[in-house]
Amino acid sequence: MTGIPRLCGMALASVRPAAPDDAPLIARVQRTVWTSAYADMLPPGAVAGFDEAAVAGGWADPIAAGAVWVATEGDALVGFCAAGPATPDDLADAGGAVPDDAGSVAVVAALLVEPRWGRRGHGGRLLVEAAAALRTAGATRAVAWVPERDTASRRFYERAGWDPDGTVRTLDAGGRPLREIRVDGTLDLEFRPEPSLDDLDLPLLS
Repeated sequence: MTGIPRLCGMALASVRPAAPDDAPLIARVQRTVWTSAYADMLPPGAVAGFDEAAVAGGWADPIAAGAVWVATEGDALVGFCAAGPATPDDLADAGGAVPDDAGSVAVVAALLVEPRWGRRGHGGRLLVEAAAALRTAGATRAVAWVPERDTASRRFYERAGWDPDGTVRTLDAGGRPLREIRVDGTLDLEFRPEPSLDDLDLPLLS
């Protein structure tokens, strides 16, 4: 799959694999989300100390590995998704055991859309495009870790049919505990650009 285009108003929206020169724009989106949607979840130091150049450099390897996709609208890069094979830490239960199908499970490590571009379908297109690539690579399902207080992301995955599996973890976010829940679901997804309010069978249009 090479991309999912759609007209958003007068601008063409689409998803494509990230290129090396997208890294600074991905870091900008990440910073914007951290300072807005995640501002109450992260300690002030995590936001104030955000080094865009260093973060952009950290995206070089995932981009080169083909593990990052970007959403665009017109000439603007408005969101991104990073996904690939899940690690044992991604999949372990509370007792440390990993499932029998661990070798065919992927993880969506990040899926962020800049808030001012929200509710225009970019999140849904990103998830569908990443899911198709993961299926092609042999994955049969995927997981994602979502901050417990991030109700928007939890609703996003719920509408995609990804449900909490009962596993939680607590991260040290700069001295402040950040509790996350794990969701898991199918990679057999289809983007529908014009859902009704009652259509909960979709990847969320973020």
